[in-house]
Amino acid sequence: MKIIGIILILIGIAGIFVGSLMFGDIGVAAMIGSLAALFSGIGFFRFEKKVKQYAKEVDAND
Repeated sequence: MKIIGIILILIGIAGIFVGSLMFGDIGVAAMIGSLAALFSGIGFFRFEKKVKQYAKEVDAND
């Protein structure tokens, strides 16, 4: 999951850069799509952290 998160963050950063070079509605659409990829990548990192915390809690209760 960490690799997927890294890839999504890199795609998001690259998309923001490319979207800033475009004009008009296409540039706005590219930046919205890149923000979605960026937020998804951040979400993957946060989800992995929560899963590890939950696994530690379950192990501690056993």
